[in-house]
Amino acid sequence: MYDAYKALYLHIPFCKQRCIYCDFETQALPHGDAAITAYIDSLIEEIRHAAKDGKLAEIETVYLGGGTPSYVGGKNLSALLYALSVSMHLTSDVECSMEANPESLTEALVKDVWALGVNRLSLGVQSFDDALLKKLGRVHSADDARRAIDTAQKRFDNVSIDLMCGIPEQTFEDFHESLKIALDLGVKHVSVYPLTVEEGTPLAKMQAKGEIEEVDQDFQALMMQMAASILEPAGLLRYEVASYALPGYECKHNLAYWTGKPYIGLGTSAVTMTQNASKRMRTQDGGVIDELDRRQMAAEDLMLAMRTTQGITEDELREVTLLLPDAPLVFRELAQKGFVERIDERYQPTLAGWLCGNEMYGKIIDMAP
Repeated sequence: MYDAYKALYLHIPFCKQRCIYCDFETQALPHGDAAITAYIDSLIEEIRHAAKDGKLAEIETVYLGGGTPSYVGGKNLSALLYALSVSMHLTSDVECSMEANPESLTEALVKDVWALGVNRLSLGVQSFDDALLKKLGRVHSADDARRAIDTAQKRFDNVSIDLMCGIPEQTFEDFHESLKIALDLGVKHVSVYPLTVEEGTPLAKMQAKGEIEEVDQDFQALMMQMAASILEPAGLLRYEVASYALPGYECKHNLAYWTGKPYIGLGTSAVTMTQNASKRMRTQDGGVIDELDRRQMAAEDLMLAMRTTQGITEDELREVTLLLPDAPLVFRELAQKGFVERIDERYQPTLAGWLCGNEMYGKIIDMAP
């Protein structure tokens, strides 16, 4: 018997244009392409089957991601959200987030998705600098982003934006200006991501040919520190490694991932995590991609907790020693390295720990190889 799913992810793999850094399962298709409607119809069938099997009965958060969900248009989104609303308890208590890009977010679309149960919008802004947006292959302008935020806020109280740091040729002043604009526009949540060069992307090929400068990770680390120094005094508090929010506006769906709640993913390439007391399993497109035993689950839970500002309590660490006897020693070593600190009977990650995340997370996961 497996635990009930608490979070639902719906993947919508379509965009107007693929960005040079993107390695997600997406396609750039013309607006109104028949393949988009066919995919949405198939996704609706997946939702209905999941509901019939009782898999959506205890869902607490929903996330429509991509790709660009807003790109598929109001008719397709209305059909999808209507099917979702009759397949589960899509009440106001359920956080229902939808990703959107500025160029495809219209006032009519905002009204429609708000009326059909979406209560949180996440806008892929990345930067408020037109030259940097062009370099990334984005199809919107800084003015488009401002207009989209204003349009979203006419209906939505909970509006989030993504910003990217460490873009080639981006300066501290550029990034500082984007952060200040975000605050001036009154968004309640900001996610700050360092640009990552993924194998096989146009960005990776451009770097290999010397057409674009390499990403400087030290520069990115300084920009991540800058984000904290700008956003936190304004009241947007960091609650996990990449995200800041006004109190009460944290993304519950993302927190479900970091706190080990089972989740179901529908649509191509979407991942489902199923678990019970003795096993955790992740599946994608019908195949098992990850399977953990009790010890590995415990180590992963510790690792995920250290992505959040809350970390873990000393009591939780003591409890896990039944499965991972080395856990106290490992956390003392992490504290000696400056990666974690003990505050009010909790082990919490430091900025150094987040900036050296691969080392910190690796030492925790290695407790249960």
